[in-house]
Amino acid sequence: MKRALITGITGQDGAYLAKFLVSKGYKVFGGYRRTSTRNFWRLHYLDVKKDIELIPMDLLDQTSILTAIQKSEPDEIYNLAAQSFVGVSFEEAIATGEICALGVTRILDSIRILNPKIKFYQASTSEMFGNAPHPQSEKTPFEPASPYAAGKLYAHWVTKNYREGYGLFACSGILFNHESPIRGIEFVTKKITDGAARIKLGYVDYLPLGNLDAMRDWGFAGDYVEAMWRMLQQPKPDDYVIATGESHSVREFCEAAFGTLGLDYKKYVRVDQQFIRPVDVRYLLGDPAKAKKNLGWEAKTSLKELVSMMVKADMEKYQNPMKFAEQFLKHI
Repeated sequence: MKRALITGITGQDGAYLAKFLVSKGYKVFGGYRRTSTRNFWRLHYLDVKKDIELIPMDLLDQTSILTAIQKSEPDEIYNLAAQSFVGVSFEEAIATGEICALGVTRILDSIRILNPKIKFYQASTSEMFGNAPHPQSEKTPFEPASPYAAGKLYAHWVTKNYREGYGLFACSGILFNHESPIRGIEFVTKKITDGAARIKLGYVDYLPLGNLDAMRDWGFAGDYVEAMWRMLQQPKPDDYVIATGESHSVREFCEAAFGTLGLDYKKYVRVDQQFIRPVDVRYLLGDPAKAKKNLGWEAKTSLKELVSMMVKADMEKYQNPMKFAEQFLKHI
């Protein structure tokens, strides 16, 4: 039985990846950061918590990283932990760098010290491209436009350095935006679907958002975690862009979400300057040709299907609040 350690297992990608690896017969360990409140609801939502073993792990503390690796004895490590909010990274730039950049170096160095045969996956991001020409592929020059993107770019390059310098099987997946019903409310897609549901049910009158003309390549997180796994099953380590190959504006996402509920987004969405970033990425569009050719992977879920599943989940959350609350409370 293969063994995998997933950092950031309490997040969207961590939960979907855990479910996927369990279905593949893995023994899954989840690295999580201790906080004053427990945050395992996504694992309960996907009904996977019972199948994994959780280990306290903090990317700021190398001792905890070494301990987690020694305890789990993994064949594969998937690093999905990060301070992943672009807007927050402008306010907390140093903390973002410590986690997103140096945290990755600590993991890689721990692998080098303990067991160089461990395969490593690093969650890179399309934000590293910034406003580079599109479509963006593995050969597109990076132009990071936020502290988050800069930290992720450091991690991307240091992963490559450890691969070439120490011979580690280390890959980076340059994932474009990927969403799901368990996306955090801090992300614009979830703000939109959650806001549309609340407006439909009469809880609020309008939805404040930032730049409606920003273009993004949106896919489904459940599809994207399979690409992570496929990277570590290849004969040689490499880096891959994971995307749908289609770009849509925030405005289009609003139109689809509100339209699913029979509403006209123009009547309810308002641009609020407080949500405009100091530096904004205008257009992201990924070229997943390499992943399709080498990994046999391509996105399966359309934007319409993605929006529909998110809106449906948010409507159910508000219409059946006790059922939703159980996912937070029953295992505390």
